[in-house]
Amino acid sequence: MLDHQDVALWKSIKNDKISPNGEFVVYDLAQENSNSYVILKSKQGETLLKYHSASNGKFTYDSKFLTFTIKPLKETVDDMKRKKVKKNKFPKDTLAIYNLNTKALTKIPNVKSYSLPEKWSGYIAYFLEDLKTNENLKTTDSSKTSTKEKKVSDKNGFHLVTRNLNTKAQDTFKYVTKYTFAKKAERLAFASTGEKDHANEGVFIYNFANSKLIKPFTSVKAKYSQLQFSETGKRFAFVVDTDTTKTQVRPNALYTWEEGKDVAVQLHSNTSTPKGYLVSPHGTLQFSEDDSKLYFGLRTPPILKDTTLLKDEIVNVEVWTYNEPRLYTVQELQVKNDTIKSYQTVYDFNANKTIQIETKEFPDAKTTKKGNANIALVSTKTPYELESQWSGMRLRDFATVNIKTGQQQMAFKAVANANLSPKAKYAYGYKAIDSTWFTYNIETKTYNTITKGKLFYDELNDSPKHPSSYGLAGWTELDKSILLYDRYDIWKYNPDTGTSVNLTNGRDSKTVYRYIKLDNDVDFISTYSNWLLSTFNEDTKEAGFAEFNPKNNKLKQLVKGPYTYKISAKAERANSLLFTRESFEEFPNLRLSNLDFKKQTILSDANPQQKDFNWGTIELIEWTSLDGKQLKGLLAKPENFNPNKKYPMIVNFYERYSDRLHNHRAPSFGRSTINYSFYTSRGYVIFNPDIEYRIGYPGESAYNCVIPGVTNLIDKGFIDKDNIGVQGHSWGGYQIAYLVTKTAIFKAAESGAPVPNMISAYGGIRWWTGLSRQFQYEHTQSRIGGTPWEYPMRYIENSPIFNIDKINTPLLIMHNDADGHVPWYQGIEFFVSLRRLGKPSWFLNYNEEPHWPLKYQNRKDFNIRMAQFFDYYLKGAPKPVWMERGVPAVEKGINQGYELLERN
Repeated sequence: MLDHQDVALWKSIKNDKISPNGEFVVYDLAQENSNSYVILKSKQGETLLKYHSASNGKFTYDSKFLTFTIKPLKETVDDMKRKKVKKNKFPKDTLAIYNLNTKALTKIPNVKSYSLPEKWSGYIAYFLEDLKTNENLKTTDSSKTSTKEKKVSDKNGFHLVTRNLNTKAQDTFKYVTKYTFAKKAERLAFASTGEKDHANEGVFIYNFANSKLIKPFTSVKAKYSQLQFSETGKRFAFVVDTDTTKTQVRPNALYTWEEGKDVAVQLHSNTSTPKGYLVSPHGTLQFSEDDSKLYFGLRTPPILKDTTLLKDEIVNVEVWTYNEPRLYTVQELQVKNDTIKSYQTVYDFNANKTIQIETKEFPDAKTTKKGNANIALVSTKTPYELESQWSGMRLRDFATVNIKTGQQQMAFKAVANANLSPKAKYAYGYKAIDSTWFTYNIETKTYNTITKGKLFYDELNDSPKHPSSYGLAGWTELDKSILLYDRYDIWKYNPDTGTSVNLTNGRDSKTVYRYIKLDNDVDFISTYSNWLLSTFNEDTKEAGFAEFNPKNNKLKQLVKGPYTYKISAKAERANSLLFTRESFEEFPNLRLSNLDFKKQTILSDANPQQKDFNWGTIELIEWTSLDGKQLKGLLAKPENFNPNKKYPMIVNFYERYSDRLHNHRAPSFGRSTINYSFYTSRGYVIFNPDIEYRIGYPGESAYNCVIPGVTNLIDKGFIDKDNIGVQGHSWGGYQIAYLVTKTAIFKAAESGAPVPNMISAYGGIRWWTGLSRQFQYEHTQSRIGGTPWEYPMRYIENSPIFNIDKINTPLLIMHNDADGHVPWYQGIEFFVSLRRLGKPSWFLNYNEEPHWPLKYQNRKDFNIRMAQFFDYYLKGAPKPVWMERGVPAVEKGINQGYELLERN
């Protein structure tokens, strides 16, 4: 039987990667609140390296080296914290470099961070925390000064070391604040604050091929915002502020360098930008793939502050206005983003011309992934922003911009999202208002609704909003076809005529087919090579992979079974796939195979200890709701289940979870819900019913689905009808709060972050976003379908607070004071009302935690208390002290009250 201390035995697999040649796999074997291991495997499954207290392995592009970070032991750091040692005295990270051929391991201490080139090999660059421990390193600085050196810091920079991985030769560049590798060229650029007297201060470019270092720009005490190469490394750009005063309008300038030149040239300063705009230090610098364009940012001048005012002279008031597009709380959270907002602009090197793409009127732009196209798609949400706070629809108007001429052309309106096809021949998107996909031919300016009359919208939508789409796979080469998803299939559509072909024909068998992208560098789907598809059967919940041949439209199932499959990665230069297979009983260990899945090599065995514990099984069950609907749900049973025994049961639900039948659930201290394997190991049955909703009656809908599911299981004879609990969080927590006002079938309930009062919650704020909660009740999850003044009785009938006197179920409530989703005063309303009526109830507030506890110690505490709560009520276990007398404020953080009282 699993106990709380056993949870610490379980490990997870993180940061798994496959080498570009497909010969090696690396992953972290992580243990929560403990040190992790880096594990290196050959493709045959042999363990080549296992290193303790290490993480995040990375392969070089030539697959010759593995790098990873060795962390200080957690026990060592914890001990130093207890001794109040200053953080700067803590041990630092160590960079490890492992030669995959010779198996030699090199360790470099005191490394702050490191970087590898993306598409070439042979070198590594890293920042050192302290040069003194690396005095043997060769330095390029020829200064002989005996004056005291500056301290390394974020402001002064750190010492950057470049290392030849093959020869081990090293160069050190001092006081570097930023650096970057070119993606496909053997070049490195960096900015340095220089030595004591500003020697060697500026921007440098180092060519590894010829060991040549140039300084294309220098200035005293300059601040560099961005460094960016083009993919080929033939061009380079940066933004610099050379002013050393405290002027509020910063004189940033954009510079570019090109291959063969020794000096960077100024492309724009604040005096050459369009009227009303300045060079932005925050706008992303990006070259087009063909090197012909540089995208950069402009900004509006800052609002100038009166710096002569004293703090106690400044008016401190918020002015909220009824007709502002954004609620003040939204503005407040977005102040930083608004302050640094950049407007995308492009410079065409061939035409020597600058075109501003984004403007105040159309402030958001999209370009193609490669950036080569001469079209951008711009949008504005301003006309719809005020209404979106209650409609829940984030609509925009879209226009096209010709990057060559700057000409703007209105394209279409009132669409939530739209994008450009890879070659920018079309804009396209899904229009929720009429539930259709559309294309817009940019050359002919023709808008086409291509899926009119067809089911490309969510067929199971049960919210008072327009249904969403199922998404798309992408575009074929040269923008010839767009590949769209319906509920089951992949359809090939002509973007102009709307003629279509169903490629997969999965509807009759209720099999869902989805395209798996294996190469992120390619922006289209080839019709000349086979596709890998995922498959999922809605009835059996079996999953797998299939191969589709676009030349003849033939489909071939490669593998399937009662599992959940996930692709982790494909080797960049080999047909090797890293993937996982999991089920309730099978941990998702790493597997390696070719694209046909015929031969699979299991690479990991993360949790062999699972066999030593009682576990459980899971199955799909069906029943009929009180509305006459056929429903599905999950039923998890203890190992060695005996149908002649009576088992305590916990009902746990949210909306629809039956598709997750084959998900593995390793023991863990979850942040909001019961852990199925933990509870089945301890003799509980777990029931998770799917819920189908009727607009306006979410609480009643939950009752109509859950209660007949429970009684159906009671009728089977193996559930102890007197010992049934229920547990859920957030939307699940609300539904539980509603259920216990309508039935006494549950002996105990845990309700996390509930909303007992929809009327007061309607006027609340989602503090993480600043948004009003109105849209949630009118159009989304809470499913009321209107306002309190339109449907007052719906709000009252669905609010447990108005029937709280009818509750006879003991309740454990968890609601944290930093909850940014559900106002935590809702949990307080619930608890103090129960307390007022003298009903058994407990309230957990994890201070400064959000919607769920995230800190390890708090998650562990929550799981211990929840298990003790259910064990007491459903299994007759002794009562813990905290349930008997609470934990007084003077004992907070000292005594937890876990101790069990003796039975009377």
